This record gives sequence, C-alpha cells and structure tokens, in this order.
Amino acid sequence: MIDALPPLRDVIRTHDLRAKKSFGQNFLLDLNLTARIARAAGDLQGSDILEVGPGPGGLTRGLLAEGARKVLAIEKDHRCMAALAEIADAYPGRLQLIEGDALDVDPLAHLTPPVKVVANLPYNVGTELLIRWMTPAQWPPFWDSLTLMFQREVAERIVARPGSKAYGRLALMVQWRADARVVLHLPPEAFTPPPKVSSAVVHITRLTEPRFPADARVLERVVAAAFNQRRKMLRAALRGLHPRIEELLEQAGIAPTARAEEISLERFCALARALAAEVQTR
Repeated sequence: MIDALPPLRDVIRTHDLRAKKSFGQNFLLDLNLTARIARAAGDLQGSDILEVGPGPGGLTRGLLAEGARKVLAIEKDHRCMAALAEIADAYPGRLQLIEGDALDVDPLAHLTPPVKVVANLPYNVGTELLIRWMTPAQWPPFWDSLTLMFQREVAERIVARPGSKAYGRLALMVQWRADARVVLHLPPEAFTPPPKVSSAVVHITRLTEPRFPADARVLERVVAAAFNQRRKMLRAALRGLHPRIEELLEQAGIAPTARAEEISLERFCALARALAAEVQTR
C-alpha cells in the first residue's frame, strides 16, 4: 500500500512544504531509511505508536507499512496536515492526526497500551521531550520503548559510559531506568535540507524497575550538583547538599576527591540513598 502513495519529493512540491528552521525541521525523504527506523523499533504489530513531528509523513508511512496497529501523529506545522491526511486516507482507521505542540498534548488520552514512541524529533524540542518521557510521576511509564532520532552528539550523551566526556546527567537519567543503544547513524546529506551535524537513532527500552534503588528527586539533585561543576572534586561540588558530604561519599563507596564523570550510576544511587537516609533520621 505504501507504494500507492506519491514519492515524498512530490508530496513536498505539491503542498509547498519547504522545511522551516523555526520548527526545527529537516525532512528525511528516503523511504528505505524511514523503513529502517520503523524496523529498529521492533515488532510494531499489536502496538500503538506515538510519532512527534511527522512532517510530510515519511516515517509515518514506514510505521504503518510495518504493521503498527495505530499511529498517533502530532504535528505543529499546519502546512503538513493535508499531506498527512492523504496517508490517513490510504490507511483507514490507523492514523490519527493532532495539530499542535507535543509538549501540550496528553498522548494517553488517544493511545491504548502497549505503546511505542518512534520519531524523528525536531532538534529544538528533542531533549526536552526525552527528559519528560524519562521522568513521569509514576514508573513504569506509558511507553514500552522509545526509538528516537537526535543530533549525534545528543545520542552519544544518552549512551555514554563513565570516564567519557559525553557522560553526564542525560546518560544517568536514561540508564537508571532503561537500556539504551544507538541503532543507526545518518549523515547530513540524508536530510532535506541537510543539517550542519550528523544524526543518530537511539533505541531505549524501559525497565520495569529502576536499575538501582534511589529516590528520583534526590538522585536528580545529586547528579545535577555533581555535573554542574564537573571539573571540581565531588567533595567541593556537592558541599551544598550536606555538611558531612565527605563522610556520605565514603559511605557510598566514592572517593571524595573523585570527579563526577568517574562515578558509576550504581555509586550515584548509593549516594542518593545515603542522603535520603540522613533526611529521614533528622
């Protein structure tokens, strides 16, 4: 059925869909690549899919062709709606379109579990959306997996390990509650217009429980303080968290003279537990 729809370049020409910087748009027009991204999300049959920023619908077509039960596509650019409506007509009852800002839409009102999120995210909101999806009020979240396109630098930060320059808050936030891996690299010339940076697709699978026990708010405070001054020793960077921070660092198995990028997720969680225990015993 996907072959019955016109090529994406024709769609863009017909609907005058020149990419706009204000929307963070870089269109992926190669349907072979969009199909690869759809397949990277795993078996889509029996799942509802949330797609943010579908643009002219290349990935949308891939998701539907790969058997998604339903796709909810949220698009901020009114110009794209007519092109997306043509896809909805080709896949009756399987594509729901919402014109609006994904930051303002509650997807759960429109989706039935199991849910997967698959999107070529607009660069200007990608990290914000990821953080929102990784920090819901209740865990596990509404989604089973996230398959998302980012700037390559952001993708590397998500999967980074201790000791690397990319390692920081984003890696810890994601890896505490999920498994993450880069599944596809894309050069600038794969897009229209070509961005100034390379891109990468990251596949994130949620865990039922966080990898190590910790209070989410305490862990975020610890990690934020540690990496806001990542060049400092932790005894200095974390001084504002507790008057006996050196003692708590040692209790968590962390050398007070270590720096944030050297510390594993497990040790950060141990420090968060030690801090939380201090508050409870006061």
